Amino acid sequence: MKKWIEVFSEYIHNLESADAAHDAAHVGRVAVNAKKFAILEGADLSIVMPAVWLHDCVSVSKSSELRKKASQLSAEKAQELLTDWGYPQDNIEAIKHAIAAHSYSANITPTTLEAKIVQDADRMDSIGAIGVARMMMTGGKMDCTLYNETDPFCSKREPEDRKWTVDHFYAKLLKLNSGFHTQAAQDEAQRRHDYMVTFLTQLESEIS
Repeated sequence: MKKWIEVFSEYIHNLESADAAHDAAHVGRVAVNAKKFAILEGADLSIVMPAVWLHDCVSVSKSSELRKKASQLSAEKAQELLTDWGYPQDNIEAIKHAIAAHSYSANITPTTLEAKIVQDADRMDSIGAIGVARMMMTGGKMDCTLYNETDPFCSKREPEDRKWTVDHFYAKLLKLNSGFHTQAAQDEAQRRHDYMVTFLTQLESEIS
């Protein structure tokens, strides 16, 4: 597997990402967590590792009409790549499912342990300190205002994270904590969730 990871990593590091929040460093962090969760949960690394390294192998910007199909496009591209590289074909369908199901916007339910781990690992990178940093990068890329001055924390309105960056906490990030599948991920997710709550408390104290 070490040889294959070198192949996957080289490909991803040479791939132009759609935005800085979904660069090769993001994929590397997700891969580290996926491997850790897979070992703890007894999952098949020959499915998890190619799936996690190739989960963003098709880059689609946040503003694209194809955004909801990005994970499925990546699954199809991954099949092409793995076939070209001579990767064993027995697990290709399981790898494709794990890639397709990882995306929040795709709304595909993972049905295997390996797919659950890939989804858990990817969503883990959306919360905690790294999640806040990536959210700010994405908000800047989309030219969003930092927060709504009248109601910064969505107390009396629905979040609009295409307008205000902080709204993304309420549109997505604070909801992720209840959706992790594996115990290994749930433990880490709670710690990161608590950090985001603390961050918002501190932010409120500074802008109020």
